[in-house]
Amino acid sequence: MVEDVRRALMEGLRSVPSVGAVITGQAAQLPFFVVDSDGGEVEPVSACLRDLMLGDASPLTCRSYAFDLLRWHRLLWCLETGWEKATEADVATLVGWLRTARNPQRERNRPGSAPAGSVNLKTGKPSLRTGYAPATINHALTVVHGFYSFHGRFGDGPVMNPVPVSAQRRLVLAHRSPLEPVPFVRRARLRQKVPRQAPRAVPDALRDELFAAMGCDRDRALLEFYVSSGARASELLGLTAEDVDWGGQLIYVVSKGTRIRQPVPASPDAFRHLGRYLAADGLPSAGEPLWRTRRGEARPMTYWAMRRVLQRANEQLGTNWTLHDARHTAATRMAGDERLTLAEVQTILRHAHLDTTGHYLTARIEDMHDKLQEHYTRPRPQRSYPAGYDPDDIKAVFGG
Repeated sequence: MVEDVRRALMEGLRSVPSVGAVITGQAAQLPFFVVDSDGGEVEPVSACLRDLMLGDASPLTCRSYAFDLLRWHRLLWCLETGWEKATEADVATLVGWLRTARNPQRERNRPGSAPAGSVNLKTGKPSLRTGYAPATINHALTVVHGFYSFHGRFGDGPVMNPVPVSAQRRLVLAHRSPLEPVPFVRRARLRQKVPRQAPRAVPDALRDELFAAMGCDRDRALLEFYVSSGARASELLGLTAEDVDWGGQLIYVVSKGTRIRQPVPASPDAFRHLGRYLAADGLPSAGEPLWRTRRGEARPMTYWAMRRVLQRANEQLGTNWTLHDARHTAATRMAGDERLTLAEVQTILRHAHLDTTGHYLTARIEDMHDKLQEHYTRPRPQRSYPAGYDPDDIKAVFGG
């Protein structure tokens, strides 16, 4: 019975078969597409992804949407339900399954690594939990809703979009000025609560420790650029020699959102370490990546290679820092500098909205350590009375 399968999926007693796959495409208008268990292209998904790419979306966005739609179709195949006959009950099954299912990405930890969901006592950062995060579930709902909205324009699919929406939220946010605070509205049904966490910046003492764990000038230069410029991981790794302005102490990166080449300032120490790295390893050819591997034949340094550099440092120090923590570090230090306005920090970080930059003004417990210790050790104020008053009489009248 279908209802028995639904209940088993939502209670974690059954898993969805890993059939089908996301395949890299050759055409620019469809960089990724989904195939079923027989290797045949799932055309309804491809049509939606082509429309997504016509809106000038990034190929990585297409890839993300493809995996979400593959997960959705795997569920429908398990329930033996056609995509055009999906109901809200199927969406509820998806959410219930994701809330209880294991996440294969969380099972790639190295031997001896911290258990999923545990907190690193040195950094205060929790490791990722075993299942799917609430933000991941909400993203899946957004993708599935967009999939049916696209087909609904052409009269395909179910009459009603199976993903519930919050009419109140859409009404309130439809005509809101970006200068106004975001009003509180209830979440749509099935949407998960996503707590807003404070940015995880690396404290100065631990930053010096992390910098000392870097094994070469290339890694020192990369880390210093990350924590001083606030550039994203992929943006910095995409630099070429032509993107470095030595005199102006600037680097030119292609921004993730706008994909526009923009200048970003960095610290003198970052350029100093970069000069040492290039003096030892040589200048790259015109148009070649600035950052290269150092083992074997020189190749462009990838995100995963830089991630491995940081993993080795974490294993040595007993920490769990990530590359994005370096951007948080740069943003927090800039936002806390009274000589920089919030609008200037927004320009450097290339945030689309000032609200995002303001998030880095949040006070952090680790930054208040010295103030708190002084507060806790301060003597308690002693009660005194004006001359002529007997403390025993005061106690008898007012208590004590």
